[in-house]
Amino acid sequence: MPKDNNKKGIYIVVSVIAFATLYALDRLSKYMAVYKLKEGGPIEFLNDAFELFYLENKGAAWGILSGRIWLLVVFTAVVLCLLLFFYYRIPMDKHFLLLRIAMLLIISGALGNITDRVRFKYVIDFLYVKIIDFPVFNVADCYVTIGTFLLVIGLLFIYKDSELGFWFLDSKSEE
Repeated sequence: MPKDNNKKGIYIVVSVIAFATLYALDRLSKYMAVYKLKEGGPIEFLNDAFELFYLENKGAAWGILSGRIWLLVVFTAVVLCLLLFFYYRIPMDKHFLLLRIAMLLIISGALGNITDRVRFKYVIDFLYVKIIDFPVFNVADCYVTIGTFLLVIGLLFIYKDSELGFWFLDSKSEE
């Protein structure tokens, strides 16, 4: 029993350190965007194909639900609670590492953007793929996108339905 508690303790510490690191990188990138781009204007890269461009997004992805900040905050808070619940239920087995990484990325990204919404009433975006005129996004958005991609890959191609019973509340699902 003590070995399981030790393993769980290490799992929690590593998770907290990974989350804090991802969250800090997002906050730092947004701070730098405000500091360097808000007044200084865009910075172009790759022969005008990519740009660091400061934008205050008052909506969700692609500006949808613009001006509905508290709806977005409440929705994100509910989703974050669900994600944390599901993350906590992932077994501490190497087999589920991809699942833990995917969830950690999604949680970190969601928390990074909800922090902006609560503090500023908008999300700081600054990454712009100019060559295809893709909407401006940020590091937290990258976390959510990559995490979602990894989650889908894992659920479709790696994990069997029978291995995912830990996510369900009833004991019959774990059989």
